[in-house]
Amino acid sequence: MPGLTFSNELISRDEGLHTDFACLLYNELDHQLPEAAVQRIVAEAVQLEEEYTCQALSVSLVGMNADLMAQYIKFVADRLLQALGCSKLYDARNPFDWMEQISLQGKTNFFERRVGDYQRAGVMSGLQSRRESAEGQQFVFTTSEDF
Repeated sequence: MPGLTFSNELISRDEGLHTDFACLLYNELDHQLPEAAVQRIVAEAVQLEEEYTCQALSVSLVGMNADLMAQYIKFVADRLLQALGCSKLYDARNPFDWMEQISLQGKTNFFERRVGDYQRAGVMSGLQSRRESAEGQQFVFTTSEDF
């Protein structure tokens, strides 16, 4: 079981970083979708997640059931919408307080288990918007093009 827990920690960490990066990158685009389109996409995703949750959690567990999961899905959707610069759709509260604890930075005893935490180093710190190659060619990162 420790291996499964560790792999879930790694997956959760990476998914969070990918989401943060995607939202930050989207906010830099010159040509963003209208807010109504973003909200429609997220609302459709919420509907699909709720349908899946009803099937996956057809039996209530202690502290978790399909209704609470639906509320959590809406909470996460609102947080994503805000990260994308949009208004909330659901104004849902997090029904699982323990979920916030998962994302807190942890300390691991090196001798007891493998370390799944890492510091979010300033990967881009010191990186300038303009860089020169060894040949003197300038590279510029822009978000003026659509994907």
